[in-house]
Amino acid sequence: MPLKQLNEQQLSAATAASGKNLIIASAGTGKTSTIVGRIAYLLQNGTDPSKILLLTFTNKAAAEMVARLKRYFDASIIDKIEAGTFHAVAYRWLKKRYPKLALKQPSELKTLFRSVYDKREFHRLHLETTPFSATYLYELYSLYQNSTLESFSSWMEEKYKEHISLLDIYQDIIDEFEQTKIEYGFASFNDLLILTIKELEKEPIVFDEVLVDEYQDTNTLQEALINALKPKSLFCVGDYDQSIYAFNGANIENISTFAKRYEGAKVYSLSINYRSTKDILTLANRVICNNERIYPKELQVGNSGDSIPPKLLIFDTLFEQYQTIAQMIKESTTSYEEIAIIFRNNSSADGLEASLREIGIPCKRKGGTSFFDAKEIRYILDILTLLVNGKDLMAFIHTFEYAKNVGASLAKDIFLSLIHCGDGDLLRGFKKPVHNELPTLKRSSSRQLGLFDDHDEIGLTSRFAHLNVSKRVLEHPIAKMARLESDALLYFEKFQILFDSLDAKESSYRLIEKIVRSKLYEYIVDTLASQRAKLKTGEIDQERKEQAKKRIYNKAKLLLELSKPYYDLSRFLNAMILGGGELSEGEGVNLLTVHASKGLEFEDVYIVDLSDGRFPNRKLMSKNGGIDEERRLFYVAVTRAKKRLFLSFAKYDKIKKVEYKPSQFLYEAKLLKEEGSVIKEEQ
Repeated sequence: MPLKQLNEQQLSAATAASGKNLIIASAGTGKTSTIVGRIAYLLQNGTDPSKILLLTFTNKAAAEMVARLKRYFDASIIDKIEAGTFHAVAYRWLKKRYPKLALKQPSELKTLFRSVYDKREFHRLHLETTPFSATYLYELYSLYQNSTLESFSSWMEEKYKEHISLLDIYQDIIDEFEQTKIEYGFASFNDLLILTIKELEKEPIVFDEVLVDEYQDTNTLQEALINALKPKSLFCVGDYDQSIYAFNGANIENISTFAKRYEGAKVYSLSINYRSTKDILTLANRVICNNERIYPKELQVGNSGDSIPPKLLIFDTLFEQYQTIAQMIKESTTSYEEIAIIFRNNSSADGLEASLREIGIPCKRKGGTSFFDAKEIRYILDILTLLVNGKDLMAFIHTFEYAKNVGASLAKDIFLSLIHCGDGDLLRGFKKPVHNELPTLKRSSSRQLGLFDDHDEIGLTSRFAHLNVSKRVLEHPIAKMARLESDALLYFEKFQILFDSLDAKESSYRLIEKIVRSKLYEYIVDTLASQRAKLKTGEIDQERKEQAKKRIYNKAKLLLELSKPYYDLSRFLNAMILGGGELSEGEGVNLLTVHASKGLEFEDVYIVDLSDGRFPNRKLMSKNGGIDEERRLFYVAVTRAKKRLFLSFAKYDKIKKVEYKPSQFLYEAKLLKEEGSVIKEEQ
């Protein structure tokens, strides 16, 4: 049984009495084994599996723990345990109550937010303060939802006093954004938790025990959900020194004040590291001890293998650094999959990837732009979404913004017009309009809120007579929209032809295949490839364009492969929305941001660009968590290494013409010492 495999510390935690229990699980100390052991202990002592809730930060982590438990218990028992991310669990609960609820990715909701924001004509208000952009205001609002339970206005007044004169406009944008989401049944990831908390107030769900993994990364909203559950027993596992999500609203006080907030709380510590060697752990301890010690601890060595001292690599230039590391990896006997290059800033990844590929080393990136956020993939998913739900405003705006001179606001008006023409059915509005007249689109007007009168006009379809389009398109009511230009009408025709060929009852694979072969997607590919091949002079590099096209179609092939297990289109889309962010592409050396490396381990780890300003990142630390958070990031990066650790620093960036000084973490790690102005590597 799982309990027999635990060490003394792990067993003590796993068999703790019911109540409020916090387990401080340092890097590599077996937190997963402890959680699995805890659930086994609960089941052995008669706890109903349906009364156990396991909350994790990735669905992959939940699946791994469930799989381990099935080695010891019948699958029919383990399948009764409610397990998954905060959002996945909330989504499952809410879909039972709101079957038409449509979960939307942040990138999609930003577009909807922009369509609301763009109606405000800030330039006509003669403001002294430059307003936040639509994207920045959306991100602020999302951060606010994660960070506090106070009102948005109060939160903004405290943080951005210079924007007080704009708060009424900001609030009006947010109110309209929220009303639009409700109207179309859209939900953000934050909304899932907010709605679930409200549902729990009306209809409580009682669990005998709630287990929370990676507790140090929970935010105020997630903590509010935990409290709303009112569990009989709470088992939280985390590490104060691995709290690295302040930028995303994570509240480190959740873990640091646990013992104060919960009367009778017990705190257990796991400190024996089975992952890394003695020298790697010594370096990690040296650096992290410079942070305040909320829960005193020091990693102990559980790995009995040979210990290789971490090596400091110093280079003259960034490019030399990347090329040398690539060469070192080529000459290494470690398999590529067991090697990770970890960086603080995404700007490091391009040079690393180019240097590796130049000498034939395969690599995969994770932590930058997700595969599912790639425009060519999002486009296909949005087309599929419209087949499932013709009232999905967001998916329509995303797809129609590719037409020339069509922004979010006009795309929204085209959508509303098609819905009207189809008598509530978007696809009917496309194919066989019931109404031949355009609707009157009501617009509110308030100078104070940045809204001004905007009259709709009917245009003459004769202006399109020179176009090579079908009579069907010329006679469509959309052709009467005065703001619609020739390129947009040509795009509309391609859209119409594609939707004529699609049937939501077909397999996901067949539908994607039709989309990828369509004239519409050909246009999208050409547009994106041209953008990616544009030179600084404005000219298009044709060779780069062809390469970009190949990469786009290769991504579409990967999506086709992912769709094979899902005949039903709705199931496929749900799987992509909830689990897509955890998938990574390809094989080879792992190129990872520190955040993306969390929870992973590798034989060899290279931490690059350890220069002051880059790591620690001075710009980001001024906004999120300060130097303590940057030090925790360094600690996380270091403790990914099992056998060999390389830390590298470059003195100069030739492209930006910037000189760098070594990171303070190299001094704290005692890899460098300063004697006057001379820096020497410590032997």
